[in-house]
Amino acid sequence: MSATKTTRVGTERALTPIDLHDERLIRTTGPRGALAAFAARVRGGDLGSLPVIVGLVLIAVIFQNLNGFFLSSANLVSLATECAAVGTISLGLVLVLLLGQIDLSVGSMSGLASAILGIGLTQLGWSVWAAMGCALAAGLATGLLYGVIFIRFSVPSFVITLGGLLTLLGLQLNLLGTNGSVNIPFSSWIVSFSQQTFVSRPVSYALAALIAAAYLASQLARNRRRRQHSLSTAPPTAAFVKTGLLLIALEAGCWYLNRDRGVSAPFVLFVALVATLHFTLTRTRWGRSVFAVGGSVEAARRVGIRVNRIYLSAFALCSVLATLGGLLAAGRLATASTSSGVGDTNLNAIAAAVIGGTSLFGGRGSAYSALLGIVVIQSIASGLTLLNLSSAIRFVITGVVLLIAVIVDSLARRSRAAHGRA
Repeated sequence: MSATKTTRVGTERALTPIDLHDERLIRTTGPRGALAAFAARVRGGDLGSLPVIVGLVLIAVIFQNLNGFFLSSANLVSLATECAAVGTISLGLVLVLLLGQIDLSVGSMSGLASAILGIGLTQLGWSVWAAMGCALAAGLATGLLYGVIFIRFSVPSFVITLGGLLTLLGLQLNLLGTNGSVNIPFSSWIVSFSQQTFVSRPVSYALAALIAAAYLASQLARNRRRRQHSLSTAPPTAAFVKTGLLLIALEAGCWYLNRDRGVSAPFVLFVALVATLHFTLTRTRWGRSVFAVGGSVEAARRVGIRVNRIYLSAFALCSVLATLGGLLAAGRLATASTSSGVGDTNLNAIAAAVIGGTSLFGGRGSAYSALLGIVVIQSIASGLTLLNLSSAIRFVITGVVLLIAVIVDSLARRSRAAHGRA
């Protein structure tokens, strides 16, 4: 191990010789140095979101050539709307994956949530808010139970949540009874929100500008913190240039979607959840502790992090987000049935987190992994649907993409380890 390597607890990576070389590049050559540093990081195994972005471009080019409707505003509006439910479930999985754990019951939890919503509205006479509140409470209790079992008995999360998958599925079937399905009234708020609510054009443009402004503030704050710790920073103009490019991309995207129905409210909610979790993971003590525990549990304990609380909160949030995803899916379909949450829900939620860049080995990833990953999966599904190909082919392609993502992650870890020993 190089003597120049230092360790920090939090979201900052350990500094290796290649990192120190990157610092000198940025300090001495400005923007060109930043590009050279990026190339050096890629060579060192820090690929970030690059493979996902390249994959999305390839998917768009291939399916657009095969069917010109793929990149139409109408199809992209539907694609974005479809991302919300499973993407929200995947967002919770990002948390447990960052800790090096897994939750196999998120699909069943979402299915049980839809059953609680449907039965509460149609048979028990609850208001939509009472039914949703009950479902969210059930999700919170389930996640806390997983955390307690994991902490007290050291049972692998794989086994705990596999048992949870079967238990929750049984509860879902019992609630729905012999009919097996319940139609959720179209007049209910959740159905209206999930199916028919789109933000107005002025609001969509304003949200895009707000996101760009938040990004600029984040970059400037990051540079200020780095200067306070005597670390080099990119030129101030770099933050404004990147913000300008982001603003153009977001406004252009809103304009294109507004040519059809516009930006759906469920997708806006999903993006807001992603941004909130990203801020929490990167700007709060709890978030830094999540990365620290995922990187090394023993090291996290030695610096005073309450590891058990981190595990407990992560499992609880994962189940709550799975519940919310199930409610959005139920509203989207206006029904709760025995097929809700089963099938490919687990596969797509886990695959989205991993394909988006969250490591199965813990300690690396971000909230944006769920967003990028679910866009990849839904793009594949949408493209194959337009080509009238069977779901069997979609399963095969999604499985191959997932395998490639895991291989890339494994190779990146090996490359980082090799550079760390250099």
